[in-house]
Amino acid sequence: MKIYNTTLGPVLEHEDNFYSFKEHTFDTLVNYPDLYDYLKESLSTKSAEEGFQLDASLLPPIVSQEVWASGVTYLRSKNARMEESKDAGGGDFYDRVYSADRPEIFFKATAARTVGHKQDIKIRRDSKWNVPEPELTLFINSRSEIVGYTVGNDVSSRDIEGENPLYLPQAKSYDKSAAIGPGILILKDPIAKETAIQLNIERAGETVFSQTTHLSQMKRELPELVKYLTFDCTFPFGCFLMTGTGIVPPDDFSLIKGDTVHISIDNIGTLSNTVE
Repeated sequence: MKIYNTTLGPVLEHEDNFYSFKEHTFDTLVNYPDLYDYLKESLSTKSAEEGFQLDASLLPPIVSQEVWASGVTYLRSKNARMEESKDAGGGDFYDRVYSADRPEIFFKATAARTVGHKQDIKIRRDSKWNVPEPELTLFINSRSEIVGYTVGNDVSSRDIEGENPLYLPQAKSYDKSAAIGPGILILKDPIAKETAIQLNIERAGETVFSQTTHLSQMKRELPELVKYLTFDCTFPFGCFLMTGTGIVPPDDFSLIKGDTVHISIDNIGTLSNTVE
């Protein structure tokens, strides 16, 4: 089952049918107790929407939530961070956090700085080395429970982050630097470790980079990341947590205006965004 935020209110997709939940706002529905069971029970009393066109009404699946992110959760990411920051003397930081008990967690975006499926992302004007970061993104409800999963793009300026680790907020957090969507997959059980995450980047109609990784390659466990995020930090409307990337384009690659980024995650869907 997947929840979408639309101009008509929250909509549930189940077995290729769509069901309206107009009795809820998006915020109240995604934070409903025992959400999976509630949605399943609700289907017995609801009728599918006739002729519903999701693309025509789709909004980013975020209203009052914040977006946070975790870094250096895959070996590939650790190696890339060490390489980009070695001249600044910061390479050892990433090696140490990869092995530390405490993960790296940072604030990524407000809802106003977050875009959805088929909306434009941005690259910083003061950066010359920008990449998408495809990430499984958790929806964590107001009770600090993982109840859903979506696709995330943690757009990043590698030259700014590499210049000095203290520049991380500038490399990560700016208008349209976070993309999530299209919807939120609601599961009863944890997402499978075999889940594949694929990145494809198109330029002038041709694929210029493509790679796939799997959730099993992540060093950290998802509940571990949530524990540290929600330790003495409450989220009245829930929040999103990007869980790190296992795919990093080669060092000679940088996004440019007009590029289209497609990120696909098994059973969740594809998030597509064009660089404006």
